[in-house]
Amino acid sequence: MAHPILDLFPPRAAVDPDGTLTIAGGRVDDLAREFGTPAIVVDEASLRARAREYRDALATGWPNARVVFASKAFPATAVQRVMVEEGLGLDVAGGGELLSGLRAGVDPALVVMHGNAKTTEELRIAVEARIGLVVVDNEDDVDRLEQLVPSGTVQGVLVRVVPEVASSTHPHVQTGQVGSKFGLTAAAARLLIARIEASPLLDMRGVHAHVGSQIMDPAELAAAVAPLAALGTFPVYDLGGGLGARYTYEDRPASVDEYVGTLLAAAREHLPAEAELIIEPGRSMVNGSAFTLYTVTTVKRDARNFVAVDGGMGDNLEAAMYDQRYEAALAGRMHDEDAEDVVVVGRHCESGDVLVDPLRLPAARVGDLLAVPATGAYTHTMANNYNGYRRPPVVFVRDGEARAVIRRETWEDLFGRDV
Repeated sequence: MAHPILDLFPPRAAVDPDGTLTIAGGRVDDLAREFGTPAIVVDEASLRARAREYRDALATGWPNARVVFASKAFPATAVQRVMVEEGLGLDVAGGGELLSGLRAGVDPALVVMHGNAKTTEELRIAVEARIGLVVVDNEDDVDRLEQLVPSGTVQGVLVRVVPEVASSTHPHVQTGQVGSKFGLTAAAARLLIARIEASPLLDMRGVHAHVGSQIMDPAELAAAVAPLAALGTFPVYDLGGGLGARYTYEDRPASVDEYVGTLLAAAREHLPAEAELIIEPGRSMVNGSAFTLYTVTTVKRDARNFVAVDGGMGDNLEAAMYDQRYEAALAGRMHDEDAEDVVVVGRHCESGDVLVDPLRLPAARVGDLLAVPATGAYTHTMANNYNGYRRPPVVFVRDGEARAVIRRETWEDLFGRDV
């Protein structure tokens, strides 16, 4: 019988006869020997297939539409390059993500820039790159853009609106409610829209809304369409992202077809048929295509059974920040059936550095490989150097071949900014 956790790994995950996890035709113990641990491993074919799934679902339902990948979910140049090669645009939330996207070869016209506190430098980079859309979040964005856009040219903008939609997700990733730091209420948005429409340097292209992240019910996301429509008729309506991803056995997010179908039903009801629609998938685009591979460094059986690994909150802050639940398995002992209750913890000097609690796991030993699936979203993004931790590599695997697209940090890297 196949291990149930395989359902949480990319589709080409399997188990060799000796009980070793394989991904895209390669064994994880070989990956560990070549690249070390911890390592974020991405099934490139799965990533590409997901991008095409989103692209095709939207194009079929609304021809004048585009998918832009929310880069913040996995802002690696190699990941952005995959999205560009599969015909997607990029959503960026800062200067670094924009510069990375340009390195990845994106057409600047297909870039959407977000941010509630954009700096003048970031807006200058965007204007000079001639990106397609800047999402203005406040009047200060407009003030800066009117100073930066050269005379005789115009910068396309969207106005971010608070749709006043409640969402059933963690409070830290709710964005559509009144009081959110993102966007403007309808009354304030109308005033800013009127100002932009009068500006010779800005092109008022449309409106944008976002309800939140890791939302399982697409109806909550579609509820933002009517508030956008109430603001008027525009060439572009950006419906944001937010579809949840599967992390655990119990998670049941909507499929891409269900999500897109629900959004488009609302769009057909409320929006002009000729308008361009934009969606911005992030977490649901990348999470299932990757897993993190660790080595067990200590096992402590006392008041509780602690299995400690060589990573933790330095490479995965989702568990600590959002109480995100994960599953895990001993990647070299997938056939072992005897199990005990354990807590998987990291190596960092925080009691909150817990990756999985609780977990049923075969009796772990020092040196075992531990694989945590569904770590494509916001792990590389929020990796950090706490306790002098060296951020892990990102490894792409495809057809039995593996390559590092981001190398592991070195000790020298940690001191590269010392002066």
